[in-house]
Amino acid sequence: MEEAEETGAKKKSPLVLMLAAVAALTVVGGGGGWLVGTMIAPNIKAAQEAEAGTEDAKAGAHGGKAEEGLARIATEANGVVQLEPITTNLAYPSESWIRLEVALMFKGVPDAALAEQIHQDILAYVRTVSLQQVEGPRGFQYLRDDIEERVDLRSEGRVSKVMFRTFVIE
Repeated sequence: MEEAEETGAKKKSPLVLMLAAVAALTVVGGGGGWLVGTMIAPNIKAAQEAEAGTEDAKAGAHGGKAEEGLARIATEANGVVQLEPITTNLAYPSESWIRLEVALMFKGVPDAALAEQIHQDILAYVRTVSLQQVEGPRGFQYLRDDIEERVDLRSEGRVSKVMFRTFVIE
């Protein structure tokens, strides 16, 4: 009986061993993260400074401020027409609102009148959609496919791509 008590006293508790292992792994992980961070951070700063220098050069070449992000892409010169934001309530529940911003990429010269017709067609369609139809990624994909099909029918193939810029349901 004394032997059993002596062996029990000599064994360490599994809880203490687990806590020691977790503490050791935490220290090793923190040290590794710090090491990798100090190795990468100078490279990121250098890349940001180089990028800022090229933007300043572009701004100087254009005689003013460099154009920003997507606004530079969505121009009629590139065949892209940004439609006005569509904000309306859903069919069910009628308390839910949807805001949708869409851009159209035309094959060739963009047509403003056609773009306005497409805008009105998308607005009319979105008013018939219920919240359950657009829930989740699959619902969004169905909505996207339906809108692309409507645009293709309305434009008779003159629009090559429908780009969703924002999609918000409240």
